[in-house]
Amino acid sequence: MLLYMSTGSPQHKSTPLHSVSVAGAVMREDGRLLAIRRADNGTWELPGGVLELTETPEDGVAREVWEETGIHVEVDQLSGVYKNTTRGIVALVFRCKPSAGTERTSDESTAVAWLTPEEVAERMSEVYAVRLLDALDGSGPHVRSHDGRQLLEASA
Repeated sequence: MLLYMSTGSPQHKSTPLHSVSVAGAVMREDGRLLAIRRADNGTWELPGGVLELTETPEDGVAREVWEETGIHVEVDQLSGVYKNTTRGIVALVFRCKPSAGTERTSDESTAVAWLTPEEVAERMSEVYAVRLLDALDGSGPHVRSHDGRQLLEASA
């Protein structure tokens, strides 16, 4: 697991640790989006996971999507940066195009599906649905924070 530590002043009581994850917002030409139902908690999310120490973010997202779904992707561009303020996870989401492979489940996924944007909004919690929907609009990269349950308002 890749961890980044911030170097605070001695007055800080603890040094925050952050985990960096990557996820693929994989879009087919017909507008459907790739999603998985996670094996550990049953929620629908983007395929992704923790970035390994020796890999680039683009290599990490391609690996994670393939491991969890059986789909090979071409990584296009960064569409958003999302921070879970409760768990200290910074997620980099990349817009991707499928290039090969056949959908299959894995140890980490119990279902793999190509969803419409409406199905994404219905099946996923807001904090995960927004990652796919942000990738659709093409105006990113978006930067958002959430507490694991809901998006947090950006400070002005």
